[in-house]
Amino acid sequence: MPGTPSSPPGLPAAVPHSLLEDAIAIFTGVALISVGVALFTSAGLLTGGTAGLAFLLHYAAGWGFGKVFFVINLPFYWLALRKFGKAFTLKTFIAVALLSLLTELQPQFLHFADLQPLYAAIAGGLITGTGFLALFRHRCSLGGVGILALYLQDRHGWRAGKIQMGLDCAIVLLALWSVEPSRVAYSVVGAVALNLVLAMNHRPGRYMVV
Repeated sequence: MPGTPSSPPGLPAAVPHSLLEDAIAIFTGVALISVGVALFTSAGLLTGGTAGLAFLLHYAAGWGFGKVFFVINLPFYWLALRKFGKAFTLKTFIAVALLSLLTELQPQFLHFADLQPLYAAIAGGLITGTGFLALFRHRCSLGGVGILALYLQDRHGWRAGKIQMGLDCAIVLLALWSVEPSRVAYSVVGAVALNLVLAMNHRPGRYMVV
């Protein structure tokens, strides 16, 4: 895949993930992210990226998050296919579809009776960041900003976590026109927590994604 880093000199070559490992990692990552989405939704918070745009439409128009999220990501598959190839694009499509399905079904199985926004922001951000990390390490994303962040990291060596943190915070701030400022502030905390996980753990040379 273009832009995939090679193993540093003196280290053994990275062993490619098997299809089973990819499948387990994608399900694990998406399951964790769906829990983070549930925390954000229950506390009335947002996140960044295309998920943040889906949250805005969910709160403003009452449309289901899963359906909106799936549709918003459709244009980004062209960039993924062109820059990262068929395997990455297929895994990303599967991850987006799975998250859309899980978030639609999850209210039947998961409820929060009392949830403080600050806790939801921090815990949701950390859980979601860990889910993204699992996806990124198996050459997969949830589309949108994730694809752009991975592209810029592979192309220029910029950390995906820092790129996504800046874009996520910008998208969250756009919510000021429809969400009360305190919720936006908590959402920024969640976005920072999410992307700190990526900035510390997903950087060039630290893990060879194959």
